[in-house]
Amino acid sequence: MNIGDVSRETGLPAKTIRYYEDIGLVTPERKSNGYRLFDASDVHRLSFLGRARSLGFSIEQCRALLALYADRDRASADVRAIAKQHLGEIEQKITELQQMHDTLSHLVSCCAGNDRPDCPILADLGKGTPRNHAAT
Repeated sequence: MNIGDVSRETGLPAKTIRYYEDIGLVTPERKSNGYRLFDASDVHRLSFLGRARSLGFSIEQCRALLALYADRDRASADVRAIAKQHLGEIEQKITELQQMHDTLSHLVSCCAGNDRPDCPILADLGKGTPRNHAAT
């Protein structure tokens, strides 16, 4: 199967597939003319990577998950630990986004939005830090 076929089957752009090859996440065979030749296991790995990346796992987390997936003697606790760590990272991002939302919502509600130059949004941004919440 060529890269175009794999791209259609996995939903991954060819550029992403090439990147995953460059960093060693997938290693398709090469024909004598240099073209990549993907087999069913490559397609499966790429689908796995696409799904893992869609859940926000980092490249290194994906590398670890692929290694665990291939290890028949793996402990599910190892997989769970990676997923649990990632879930904590997602929860932290949600907290930060909620703080950003709350701060911006407050600023928008304080702004009259009329033709006067006074603007609490710009005043707050000019301070360099949000007024009520520390957003990162």
